[in-house]
Amino acid sequence: MLRSRLLAALTATAALTVLAIAEVAPTAASSGLAAAAPNGQSDRPSCGGERPFRPGGGRYSCTFEDDFDGTVLDTSKWVVQDTSLSGVSAGDRGCYVNDPDNIGLGGGLLRLTSRKEAEPFVCKNPYYGDYTTDRTAATIGSWNRFNQTYGRFEFRARMPATTEQGVQSALWLYPQKHLYGAWPNSGEIDVAEWFSGYPSHVFPSVHYAGEDWRQSTGFNCPVAGSGTQFHRYAVEWTETQMRFLYDGQLCFTHAWTPAAPLVAPQPFDKPFYVVLTQVFGGDWNVYTESTPTEASMYVDWVRVWR
Repeated sequence: MLRSRLLAALTATAALTVLAIAEVAPTAASSGLAAAAPNGQSDRPSCGGERPFRPGGGRYSCTFEDDFDGTVLDTSKWVVQDTSLSGVSAGDRGCYVNDPDNIGLGGGLLRLTSRKEAEPFVCKNPYYGDYTTDRTAATIGSWNRFNQTYGRFEFRARMPATTEQGVQSALWLYPQKHLYGAWPNSGEIDVAEWFSGYPSHVFPSVHYAGEDWRQSTGFNCPVAGSGTQFHRYAVEWTETQMRFLYDGQLCFTHAWTPAAPLVAPQPFDKPFYVVLTQVFGGDWNVYTESTPTEASMYVDWVRVWR
């Protein structure tokens, strides 16, 4: 689930956009994306040979990676969100689709694209009713493929090349199981949310029941040249705090105190999976006539350490 932030006058008051990963893995035949074996990777991930230092001492060990070096998405690692299967809509009545126009690999990069289609179409929604839209979006997640409690989760990505409002990108983590109840009770970790209406910053957030959003979201995380340059976005998640780093620089730290009956480290003591999302925005960053009809986030790699 991705939570949008209404940064009114860039001081932030809260608004919601709900997303989730489909709990049915679409087939290659229905998606237009071929199923693939791992992209020539060994069974033991190496995270590019990197072993960052742990905050408390010692070094991390690699547990998961994808360098997106193939030509098709590795479905042993990722599930593609599809509204026609999950019933989850993309932002402001957009439609998640499993289509090469929205999700593709090439040149060692994953491309996630939100698009304004040439003609309106019916977005199938088996749970909440079909609706007509002209906007498609993309999300992939490691739901039921890989999940982990604690560690370092990092992405190298380039945000869309636009400064017109209406586009939103996110690199985030979501609970594998909602053991403490529906959102926000079981938690959410937004490693980096990016809004084209305020393109010079990214916004990390830690969401849970009882949070004070003024303390649980970071508002001082500048990212230079976000639409033209790749940057590294990471969270170091321990039992007591989240440390968010961009290009290796600590940007925001949060220690959570959940509402009763939960007690820290709950709800962040259970496995979370990795999610990558590209949509059109809403609220203060809503789609307008000036918004590009197509916007893409490019991801070089995803790496996880424990």
